[in-house]
Amino acid sequence: MKIDIGCGSAKESGYLGIDRTAYPGVDIVCNINEEIPLPDNTAEFVMASRVLPYVDNLMDVMAEIYRISCHKAVVCILAPYAHSYPHSSNPFFKQKFDEYTPRYLTGSFFQPSSSPVSPAVPDYPVPVPPFDYRLLRMELFYQYPFDQSLYETEELDILKTLQANVVHEIMYHFVVVKKDISHAELEAMSRIPYPEPRVLLERRRLSRLRQDLI
Repeated sequence: MKIDIGCGSAKESGYLGIDRTAYPGVDIVCNINEEIPLPDNTAEFVMASRVLPYVDNLMDVMAEIYRISCHKAVVCILAPYAHSYPHSSNPFFKQKFDEYTPRYLTGSFFQPSSSPVSPAVPDYPVPVPPFDYRLLRMELFYQYPFDQSLYETEELDILKTLQANVVHEIMYHFVVVKKDISHAELEAMSRIPYPEPRVLLERRRLSRLRQDLI
């Protein structure tokens, strides 16, 4: 089963839609801060597009998503990048997301070779969470003018470290781990194309248009 959490009125096609408001197309109305009324090990793919910044307690919600997901289910999260003024000043955002986030969602971090680096967290130990999400892919969506081919990857890495307003959003694909899994299997899974939020189709289309004009 594929689940779209916080789907609003634009549920992804072929997904079971969950939202706290009974918009057209929503299949289950619930508050994910409290519970998701589905049995354990139900979901094979979970979409959480632009919803998790609003939750009261991210770790509790991630534990609930983990509960309803089966072993090797994939969870896709699209979220505002923490180091962007429009996001950092948004009073409705309660949770922050950046390259360090994947480190806090597992006690056995895995760095996919083809993904941007999730740096080690300096100075403070990362507590082991009550769930295990291993990173398969991470993608940064840069904002203008950094979303053009004027910058090399290395330059963008330095810029986003030194200043705000370079990255607009970040997307992760995680695999839910409930049994033993090898690094070789994780690496193979990290190279598989996975679904992503429909809202990114227009972003990618506009990005291609801008590149063609350069």
